[in-house]
Amino acid sequence: MAAAQTPRESVRAAAVGARRALDGSFAAVSAWERERGRLRVLVNDGELAEGEERFPEDESYPVHEFPEIAEFLHERWAGGGEPDAWVETLDGPGAGRAPGAMPGAYCHQRVAALRRRGRGCCVVAPLVLHGRAWGELYVARAMGQPVFDRDDADFATVLAAVIAAGIAQTERLEEARRLAFTDPLTGLANRRLVDIRLDEAVDRHHTDGTVVSLVVCDLNGLKRVNDSLGHAVGDRLLERFGSVLSLCGAMLPDTLVARLGGDEFCLLAVGPPADAVVEAAGELCRRAAELELGEGVACGVASTGEPIGPVRSARRLFRLADAAQYRAKAARSDKPVVAGREGPDDPVVRLAESPPEGGPDRRRFRGTPPG
Repeated sequence: MAAAQTPRESVRAAAVGARRALDGSFAAVSAWERERGRLRVLVNDGELAEGEERFPEDESYPVHEFPEIAEFLHERWAGGGEPDAWVETLDGPGAGRAPGAMPGAYCHQRVAALRRRGRGCCVVAPLVLHGRAWGELYVARAMGQPVFDRDDADFATVLAAVIAAGIAQTERLEEARRLAFTDPLTGLANRRLVDIRLDEAVDRHHTDGTVVSLVVCDLNGLKRVNDSLGHAVGDRLLERFGSVLSLCGAMLPDTLVARLGGDEFCLLAVGPPADAVVEAAGELCRRAAELELGEGVACGVASTGEPIGPVRSARRLFRLADAAQYRAKAARSDKPVVAGREGPDDPVVRLAESPPEGGPDRRRFRGTPPG
């Protein structure tokens, strides 16, 4: 679990490890969705029965079908006890049932599931994070294998505590990653994530010719709003524009929506044709012009699907989009300017008018236009 890079990998490692440790034929890790009152299966591992999937999209069960969850994780635990694992068999509660637990009625759903899926017994261990019930670990053995006993249930309780600690660590790492790659004001991706994804996208373009498009936009009028109405109002304008950008980005599959900093934003589209990206950028310009207090947006587009010459690096594509955006701002254009296009409705942005590879970067030196 410590080596996992994502929450999905972490819970799968937990299921695989618990199944092997308990010599089970099948294991699952589930999370309790309180708002839905359901136990949702995150991962299944081992010998899957018909209809079971490794990572199910929506395999979940109403918690009221498993009253032992409430009993073990609330009533008994709240009374000063600890969450214990228990065993279910085809005949009902196994030897691993915690002392004092109510028999019979609590286990009929699990017993039915064992029969339906050809399993002889299971051990169920609550997962507890930060002092609250989080979900459960479930490990089963096939018919004909030895039935779990009380020692197995005690071991499963220990494994559940280890897994809970691993899940907590994964959540902390995931939160750290989120903070590292997220703009705190708008909730969009930040420049750091754009740089990483753009490098990956350009490498993919070099490998298989995938179209990579970048829309760079500058929100007009932010300084005026900040100076006249205050930064709180300016922040609200940035948030509203971020929402508009997300809406337009949703028009394109596999698109990253980001705030680069200040009043600058971007869309990174990998795969869609250039015309679809330009259409989304046009919709962005139209919607931005309707924002209260704002003055529209200056929008530049650069795409490997346009005649812009070879794109040897991510920086090259970024500079082309940035140069197009600068032209849109200088011309007060209410439409996106597209690098490599010319015509009455598409202001010209020639390659020679963008900074050469390795030239000055307008994001650091904004005093003069690139060229």
